[in-house]
Amino acid sequence: MRLLVTGSSGFIASYFINRYDVKYSIDFFSFLNDDFKKLNLVNFDSVLHFSALVHQTSVSSEEEYEKINVVQTLELAKKARESGVGHFIFMSTVKVYGEETELIYSEESECFPQGYYAKSKLKAERELQKLQSNNFKVSIIRTPIVYGRHVKANMKNLINLVSKFPVLPFGDIHNRRSMVYIGNLCHLIDTVIIKKRSGVFLASDNQALSTSRLIELIAQNLDKKIYLIKIPFFASFLKFIKPSIYKRLYKSLEINSEMTKKTLELENMYSIEEGIKFMITGEDK
Repeated sequence: MRLLVTGSSGFIASYFINRYDVKYSIDFFSFLNDDFKKLNLVNFDSVLHFSALVHQTSVSSEEEYEKINVVQTLELAKKARESGVGHFIFMSTVKVYGEETELIYSEESECFPQGYYAKSKLKAERELQKLQSNNFKVSIIRTPIVYGRHVKANMKNLINLVSKFPVLPFGDIHNRRSMVYIGNLCHLIDTVIIKKRSGVFLASDNQALSTSRLIELIAQNLDKKIYLIKIPFFASFLKFIKPSIYKRLYKSLEINSEMTKKTLELENMYSIEEGIKFMITGEDK
């Protein structure tokens, strides 16, 4: 099978390419570096659209999110459909459901996105679904935090924190955060390609973790002794000065992906404990 991949230098796409380049014939396209007018999609089986303007880019405007996450996505999908490509796979986010909550999101949960990033992703999803036909399947994959070797952003910051400080004020946190190891996510993507299934799919590991348990697993694989303590009023203080960080550390964002697993007849390849280990050591060790 011949695939076109966008965002090939990104975290998810890089892993997918390294793992599955023997199985598939993979070509690449960059909206930044390549000429879209010259892109020829004839004889491709699937397009995997990984590139996006992500939510960490806090300086970006609503117009930039619209241009990159919606307009470019639809231009690519329309060209794919016109060229006879049978399958378009779009990487989305569980943020389309909303922010942290005690509810557990599923494939059928209503969407109330907050912020330009999540709103642009949901808009792209809905416009893509309008393009779908018997000859043009659209698969939408919503992910929570994706982690693995060479992960960046918040997870990398947490790993650095655990590696440097033996005592941290994050004891006795009982939130529940869904995550997905990149190996499990790419296994899901591979399954969607092979089965050519359309629809909305949720990617997640088999269990959610509390912040305290996540830190313990990171420390264990770093071979670090860690002491997690509970400091009175620390959470309230953090909520006041850094509300976004407070939400990530103390609030829950959990999804139930059982419908996806049943639809795709899918089983995760790795446990969350294995995923955390591979994030620290790499899969080859």
